[in-house]
Amino acid sequence: MTKAEREEKLRLRLLEMRTYEEEIGSRGFKYIAGVDEVGRGPLAGPVVAACVLLPADFDVLGVDDSKKLSEKKREALFDEIKEKAMAWGIGSAGPEVIDEINILEATKLAMKEAVAKADEMLRSERGEEIDFVIFDAVRIDDLGKEQLSLIKGDQKSVSVAAASILAKVTRDRLMIEYENEYPGYAFAGNKGYGTKAHYEGIERLGITPIHRRSFLTKLDLKER
Repeated sequence: MTKAEREEKLRLRLLEMRTYEEEIGSRGFKYIAGVDEVGRGPLAGPVVAACVLLPADFDVLGVDDSKKLSEKKREALFDEIKEKAMAWGIGSAGPEVIDEINILEATKLAMKEAVAKADEMLRSERGEEIDFVIFDAVRIDDLGKEQLSLIKGDQKSVSVAAASILAKVTRDRLMIEYENEYPGYAFAGNKGYGTKAHYEGIERLGITPIHRRSFLTKLDLKER
């Protein structure tokens, strides 16, 4: 496949992923944001959510479900998305919150924070508020905004896909920092997921303050 053919394929993919935003916009909504999260399954670290509001003429090629992209591509798109977005926000919920209210409710909390921060940016720069939110497979009843819960939204909506990239890069960078703070668990590589090296680290060193105790109930835990 030539470079021109690859670019044409990416352009067609971008047009396909604009479909939901265009349909919602045709109903009179003007500020349509996408929201996604990363980190619901790991044994350690926070769950991180992002909210992204893209302009109608957003033309960055390659935006897709963050899981389909290489780390290098995600890092490159991270800056482009923030630069071209009308507004964006990041929210998170740490291990203590996850253990207290469960991972689903913590995810919703992180998402609401992300929407609130994007709203704050939009108000500051344009005096407007987000009027519609596309969520990846989640619904938040007390959000106070029109919304759509879209299964596999990060593969179908360009806004949700952009949010998935911001959330993924933000969380990955944080887990790499934790590798330096809590060596011995291979956080830079596993990002807190339950790999062999991670479990061996827990057995050898005990748990850290960033571990989710509610995810480790079957282990004989000791404090680091």
